[in-house]
Amino acid sequence: MKKCMMALVAGLFIASTTFLNAQNMDVKDNASYLIGYSSGSQLSGIPYEFDVESFLKGVQAALEKKPSGFEPAEAQRILTEWQRSLQQKASEKAAENKEKGKQFLAENLKNDKGVKQTASGLQYKVVKEGKGAKPKATDEVLVHYTGKLLDGTVFDSSVQRGEPISFPLNGVIAGWTEGLQLMREGSVYMLYIPSELAYGDGDNGSIPAGSTLIFEVELIKVN
Repeated sequence: MKKCMMALVAGLFIASTTFLNAQNMDVKDNASYLIGYSSGSQLSGIPYEFDVESFLKGVQAALEKKPSGFEPAEAQRILTEWQRSLQQKASEKAAENKEKGKQFLAENLKNDKGVKQTASGLQYKVVKEGKGAKPKATDEVLVHYTGKLLDGTVFDSSVQRGEPISFPLNGVIAGWTEGLQLMREGSVYMLYIPSELAYGDGDNGSIPAGSTLIFEVELIKVN
């Protein structure tokens, strides 16, 4: 009986050790995955084109403290050439988006009689006219809004988040600063903002370079 009990205890000890080792392996694997995922998430916000397989080979070589295989001058030349090609592509894409924006705005003004255009090129349409105060550029405003690209993609929306946002009117893109000063509290406007009054030729998160933007904005309050 005593021998059987000792065998049982020994068996349980071996099983528990195996389980703990498996757990430790899972923790290591999962932690490694999460660190890689976090790094990838940060890199995904950068407008670079990566060959993932080559990228991971470089990471592995660096972690193993192996040489890169490139002389410093050659490495610098390659990276400079790569960045130059990306800038060229970005410039071409921005020009393409700006041209699409110009065509859209021209057709929008022509086909929708409710759309008006200011001297700056900003277009707007009154969905609902409020009766409250008009903000000045130095005021802070409380608004609800939904922002879309020309293809209908929603890139930001306080409406979807379920909470309006407050900000100083002179701290946002020029199209908003100008457009909201046309509105009264309680108003809902459509704003059609050309790229030069938005984010210009640079990418801004989910907004591609050179994009014309469409906003539906409700001015809730002038603070």
